[in-house]
Amino acid sequence: MALRDAHVRRLTADPGGAAALSRLAALAARLLGAPSGQVSLVGQDQVVMGGAGQAESTVGRTSPAGDSLCTVTAMAGGPLLVDDARADERVRGLPPVTTGAVRSYLGVPLVVDDVAVGALCVFGPETRAWTVADAALLEQLAQPVLTELELSALARAHEDDRLAWQLAVDAAGVGAFDLDLENGELRWDERLLDLFGLEREAFGGTLGSFDAWVHPDDLERVHRALNAAVESVGHFESEYRIVRPDGALRWIAARGQALPGPDGRAVRFIGAAYDTTATQEAEARVARALEAMPTAFFHLDPQWRFTYANPEAERLLGGIGSDVVGHVIWELFPAAVGSDFERHYRGAAASGRPVAFEAYYPPPLDAHYEVRAWPTPDGLSVYFVDVTDRRRAQDAVESAAQRATLLADVTRALTDTLDPEVAVRRLAQLLVPVLADWCVVTLVDGSDPPLGPLEGSGWRARLRDVGWWHADDELRPLVEAYSRTRIAALTDESFVARVVTTGEATVLDHGATGAVASVLGPGEARDVLQRLAPASAVVMPLPGRGGLAAGLVTVFRGVERAPFDDEELQTLADAAGRAGLALDNARMYAGQRELAEALQRSLLTAPPSTGSHQVAVRYEPASETAKVGGDWYDAFSLPDGSLALVIGDVTGHDLEAAAAMGQLRSLVRGVTVTSGEGPAEVLRRVDGAMLTLEVDTIATATVAYLGPAPADAEPGSAVLRWSGAGHPPPVLVRPAADGIGGPVAEVLWGGNGPMLGLDPSLERAEHTVLVPPGATVLLYTDGLVERRRQTIDDGLARLTGVVTELVAAGLPLERLCDELLVRLLPQRTDDDVAVVAVRARD
Repeated sequence: MALRDAHVRRLTADPGGAAALSRLAALAARLLGAPSGQVSLVGQDQVVMGGAGQAESTVGRTSPAGDSLCTVTAMAGGPLLVDDARADERVRGLPPVTTGAVRSYLGVPLVVDDVAVGALCVFGPETRAWTVADAALLEQLAQPVLTELELSALARAHEDDRLAWQLAVDAAGVGAFDLDLENGELRWDERLLDLFGLEREAFGGTLGSFDAWVHPDDLERVHRALNAAVESVGHFESEYRIVRPDGALRWIAARGQALPGPDGRAVRFIGAAYDTTATQEAEARVARALEAMPTAFFHLDPQWRFTYANPEAERLLGGIGSDVVGHVIWELFPAAVGSDFERHYRGAAASGRPVAFEAYYPPPLDAHYEVRAWPTPDGLSVYFVDVTDRRRAQDAVESAAQRATLLADVTRALTDTLDPEVAVRRLAQLLVPVLADWCVVTLVDGSDPPLGPLEGSGWRARLRDVGWWHADDELRPLVEAYSRTRIAALTDESFVARVVTTGEATVLDHGATGAVASVLGPGEARDVLQRLAPASAVVMPLPGRGGLAAGLVTVFRGVERAPFDDEELQTLADAAGRAGLALDNARMYAGQRELAEALQRSLLTAPPSTGSHQVAVRYEPASETAKVGGDWYDAFSLPDGSLALVIGDVTGHDLEAAAAMGQLRSLVRGVTVTSGEGPAEVLRRVDGAMLTLEVDTIATATVAYLGPAPADAEPGSAVLRWSGAGHPPPVLVRPAADGIGGPVAEVLWGGNGPMLGLDPSLERAEHTVLVPPGATVLLYTDGLVERRRQTIDDGLARLTGVVTELVAAGLPLERLCDELLVRLLPQRTDDDVAVVAVRARD
């Protein structure tokens, strides 16, 4: 606890880094899509060091540590992900949560010397599901935050060192002293020894050695002032007499500052002293102090002319190739005119208040600077440091995050569809404007044979520009016209032809308009390209399997943007690689889908035409698979005139399931026709045949016979006899009795046994029911009634309710089947569906 508090005191000592920390908090919020970001240090209290969004107004405020989510983050020792703060026991009682300010929160600890001293966090007033990737990105941003905190602390430490020099300047530039309060060592510079008339060998290097030369009448007063400064860790100022070794009496004015250690107590005392009888030497001493400063400093007079620049300033500003002293800053550095430099410098001079800011100066300096300027009676004093390396590190983090976001968006957009053309159209809009001003995406149709050396004009027929986009919506019609006409205009020497045949990217850093126009035939495409006037371009293949190009993307930039750098080219190549893989997958899927669907349809025959009953069948493939599965139906006439109805479902949604379904369908049909047995015995024999023939699958099924009713039954009636093998039960919809009321749907429970493929020795039962004239019998697979987050009972209730409405509406059987699927199936189905419906003819 003590070590953490010491770190927090050290890091909060200088608020000068608040602007930079607020920018980092804003960066974190922007990259993670959160409304607010905050940097907090947590000791006995929480101190907000930087903030963006809602936290911006709290920068510099102190609040109880126990009320803060950042304290929970620091104590956790790792990322704190809170999707819904009101429901999270760790934080729901904290004031920011109870007031509604924070609903979602993501924080990572800031760790110094293995001690968590605070947190970098983003938050918002709405719930949000954070991911591990979000936490990893925030952890990456925590390092620049710690760097900024340490830089501010180092700047404060440097300011302490500089303070001795500044005090020497304030005290007319005389000597400096440095007292180590822990070991009692007192160091004097040569000037201070000279003031006291001492040789270094004669000075003992202790406070007692100093006391020996102070006038006895002043000694107690000097010690009181020194002790007060040490106890308060504050400022020291005193004027006293000394008696030099030669007996001369002189007055000395001294100023100093006590510096705290990790525990907050004073451990060092630094300062400066001067001879008040020799103030005429003050300017020379000031100059020596500034010359020795390790940081850059210069001074401007009221006419903005350099009057002084110390060696470090001359070094940092030396890129202009001349001495700065005597020159007007706006003439020597013309790029500063109208920039943040001029605005802040003139603002400080006009307001009389110091300013601190960061700004970039272009070549020949080509550097970012952190600047502090303060007005003086004779002009403006400026202290500055080169922070280019720090800015580059921050830019690298942001660039990496943007690249990761782009590639994630590309992956998500391309894998969300299995339609190749839809996928590449999305790619065009993702690459613009992040990587390019405009682009065109091209598909290479087919891969066999591959495009080799180009002969004749037939190769162009294999290419189609299917996606395009421009950052400027007014120029999109031009890009569309270019995409519509350019394939036909391509010559054999075109960059597109080169990339498609070699599989290697082509990069045009400059002069893209002329280069591309030179490989286009005369006509509209060339004219439109010259109006679009690209300055740089890249033609990148979309690599497929086996090294063949599945397509390519051509990206263009105008003169306002620099050519593509190595990192951008790598990002483009990564995006193209993902797009090529997605295209390959989509094409493979399309081929598999067409083959599988053709196979499945070939196995599902048309229903028989009987004089007594109308039969309607439907098959609906799944949306999210290869559009093939194990569901099947069958309906055929038996030798005794009965109508056999079969519905079944083999586990799986692939070609193997379809093949197994074909075998099982043939077995059921063959056993039913040849055995002359009832539905239960048919299922038992099929189960045995599966074992004998090693049909390694599991399936559900219902076999039903619809045959003549007893002589005493109502004319037009029939008997339904069925047996099930783990399959959803049939549904019987009876018409209204004597025209009274409405139709009634009944779920025909019973007659259901174990699934096929488990144990052929098990006995199976069958049931019968009288089917009145005009009734409808419905057999179906589970895809019609089963849904995620819905019970089978709820599904059956929906089915019986909908089919009752459709029968009541008097729909013909074919229309009834169509409406049944429309009403019960979602837009995108996870399972295939088969339906058999039977109704006595009028």
